[in-house]
Amino acid sequence: MPYQDRGSFQEQVDSFTNGETSDEDLIAAYTATQDYLAQLVAAKRANPTDDVLSDLTNSDLTDEELKGIALLLLVVGLDTTANMLALGTFALLRNPERLATLRADPALADRAVEELLRYLSVAKMFMRTALEDVEVGGQTIKADSQVILSYNTANRDPERFADPHVLDLRRQDGGHLAFGHGIHQCLGQQLARVEMRVAFPALLPTLRPAVPADHWAAQAATLAFFSQARSSPCNPGGWRPAGPEAGPASAAHRRAAARPSSHATS
Repeated sequence: MPYQDRGSFQEQVDSFTNGETSDEDLIAAYTATQDYLAQLVAAKRANPTDDVLSDLTNSDLTDEELKGIALLLLVVGLDTTANMLALGTFALLRNPERLATLRADPALADRAVEELLRYLSVAKMFMRTALEDVEVGGQTIKADSQVILSYNTANRDPERFADPHVLDLRRQDGGHLAFGHGIHQCLGQQLARVEMRVAFPALLPTLRPAVPADHWAAQAATLAFFSQARSSPCNPGGWRPAGPEAGPASAAHRRAAARPSSHATS
């Protein structure tokens, strides 16, 4: 995607993923996104560049299929990773002992990323269609039946994970389903892992809450398939006390926290 288009594209994506847009505006934003992707696919066919979408134009995929892939890569890949960084930061700041553990031992970053993926499960669910009759957990799923897969429930399964509701950065039992399973695993999972392994150690050494946790206006918007962070008042410098004694600066932090933002990482 051309760099100059990223701002407007992100605004459109936010409009139909933030869970707060009216139906009319949501449809308008989604239509505008589809129109843009159609133009992008046509441009890549006419003048290929060094990127995935250009490479795919040399396949037998139709323009509609290429639009769908572009939407998946540019929207789902961007939004889920951005919110994973925001919600992961939020989770660590609300678990100061775990945060201190990671700060003291940066070598835990890889394991911490996997545990945060399990603990948060930003991609909550997807649907699949059974190709044949299959028995799961004593229940028969008929061929052609649609099944809703709840990734966040599986990632908190007490039969699979000890103390599943605890954020344990030293957890040994892997095998979470944050990126799906089998042939339908997320295409961008390794890139997402690299981004998180770089971002969390860079963010966390000096990042502090700007106000106490009970003043936070951060919220996880419950969407159809994804969890999304809206705002988290953090300060790269250090702690500022909350309450009446904090003065105008703290009040400003609280007002800022109450305003919805695109993605909250700082």
